[in-house]
Amino acid sequence: MDLLAAFIDIVLHLDAHLLALTREYGVWVYAILFLIIFCETGLVVMPFLPGDSLLFVAGALCGLGALRLEWLMPLLMLAAFSGDNTNYWIGRLTGMRLLKRTNGLVKREHIDKTHAFYEKHGGKTILFARFLPIIRTFAPFVAGIGLMRYRLFMLFSALGSLAWIGSLTVAGYFFGNIPVIKNNLTLMIFGIIIISLLPAIREFIRHRKQAGW
Repeated sequence: MDLLAAFIDIVLHLDAHLLALTREYGVWVYAILFLIIFCETGLVVMPFLPGDSLLFVAGALCGLGALRLEWLMPLLMLAAFSGDNTNYWIGRLTGMRLLKRTNGLVKREHIDKTHAFYEKHGGKTILFARFLPIIRTFAPFVAGIGLMRYRLFMLFSALGSLAWIGSLTVAGYFFGNIPVIKNNLTLMIFGIIIISLLPAIREFIRHRKQAGW
């Protein structure tokens, strides 16, 4: 319970925590941010990390001069791209082992269907998943299991990394320090999280309706 409370406090007061880290660790905060973005996108067990809000707040700190946007953006784009590719290869290299260890729960035909889906829709799935918390952590892993063509995956992973990191850090840079936003940053973070989740919620409801729910 204490760990959960601490995590919620970090997410809701990300601006204060990140500013404190910047003051305490100086240039090493870039390495900390790199590690967080890499883990959220690269490790399938860490979908809970606050990627969207972290990028917005980091951009806002760039606007204050606490961080350098020209350093932050390429570094975090590399983190997102590297994480995506790590996750892809974990899925690709463990997919067949998963088939053997699940006692028929995951069947070869499921993998074949996943492969067919990613061949047809994989590019846009990888691209748009970037903007969906939790889903962006699992999408490259599933792409690996589904044996999506690696060149195609790399292309859309790179485009997604550029779009995701670029849009949120630049938004934070230009809008994060406007008084009305700065004074209500907790609400802004809630808003970013909710907006990020809306497409996933809409798709879930649509699929449930199609299934006769």
